[in-house]
Formats: sequence, structure tokens, C-alpha cells
Amino acid sequence: MLRPAMNDILKKGQSYYSFVLAIAKRARDISQDAIDSGNLLDQKPVDLAVNEFYDGKYELVETEASKG
Repeated sequence: MLRPAMNDILKKGQSYYSFVLAIAKRARDISQDAIDSGNLLDQKPVDLAVNEFYDGKYELVETEASKG
């Protein structure tokens, strides 16, 4: 499966930097959950995180403080 483009996930005016941070945080959570439950992942945590954002399971919410 091809990765979805960031432009397909981000809404107009959202920060690429904030998106990358959100993906990294979610990937760490996915990895830690797999370790805690003893499950082996069949995909990389970053790929799973990107797909979750693309599928709408998670949404990037920026506050005024995070915009700069």
C-alpha cells in the first residue's frame, strides 16, 4: 500500500511540523502498547499511525500556542 500524502490528511492551514510530531507521538504509543501486550506488529508503528490519521481515527488539533 502506498502511503497517503500529507496533503491528503492535513487541512488547509495546518502545520506540517505539528503533523509530524503527532505521528511520532502516536507511533510511540502504538509501539509501547505492542510491547505491553506482547504483540508483534506486522507493520511499522509510523505506517500504522499515518494510516490511523488518514482513516480519521485520530485528528490533528492545533491550539493557538502550538501555531507559534
